Amino acid sequence: MDKSKRPFLKSKRPFRRRLPPIQSGDRISYRNMSLISRFISEQGKILSRRVNRLTLKQQRLITMAIKQARILSLLPFLNNQKQFERTELTDRTTGLRTRIKRIYS
Repeated sequence: MDKSKRPFLKSKRPFRRRLPPIQSGDRISYRNMSLISRFISEQGKILSRRVNRLTLKQQRLITMAIKQARILSLLPFLNNQKQFERTELTDRTTGLRTRIKRIYS
């Protein structure tokens, strides 16, 4: 069959292999904060294995290290700083509205 008559086959693109996020010399420990912080989202959640590009064994070790660091209060359980700021602003505006209603009524 002629190549021009195969409409559903994708063209081959050059493939660049990504480097693994954990090198062979890296030690996965709750004390290694520079390594652990790469696998946590901005909200403080543990990123999935698919996002991290880790093996199953590495993901388990990272998860255990993150949980140990949280228990020893080296890491926060939640990082909702933005959420706190938002609730603080809404409280102020609702407080102003109720004060204005009390004054004029």
